[in-house]
Amino acid sequence: MSTLVRHDVVSEPVAVRVTADAVSVDLADGRMISVPLQWFPRLLHATPDERADYELSSDGIHWPQLNEDISVEGLLLGERSGESQRSLRRWLEYRARGEREPIPTLLLPPDVERELRRIGITWDE
Repeated sequence: MSTLVRHDVVSEPVAVRVTADAVSVDLADGRMISVPLQWFPRLLHATPDERADYELSSDGIHWPQLNEDISVEGLLLGERSGESQRSLRRWLEYRARGEREPIPTLLLPPDVERELRRIGITWDE
């Protein structure tokens, strides 16, 4: 059976629980989605404090300490983490050393940078 999910009917998350076995998300429309914790290895390896530190948005959940994002639409479609084994291994190595994984930054194309500055958007370089 295939499932069709229309983005305009995907409800936003209002609560999240991560147990030893599952990730459960309550939606604003009353539905609850629960998936195996093993689908998301970063959450599986996280401490209870890291699991409890999340941010909700209209599209999903973000765990800042883990650099993990899960969309409601993805959960409804039954999508697991798309992280490669290589990436997960590298993340686990950082954790073992007590370090946080660096988040790469990309340079903006010069024309985009000029336009942002022109309209008053600035950032630390």
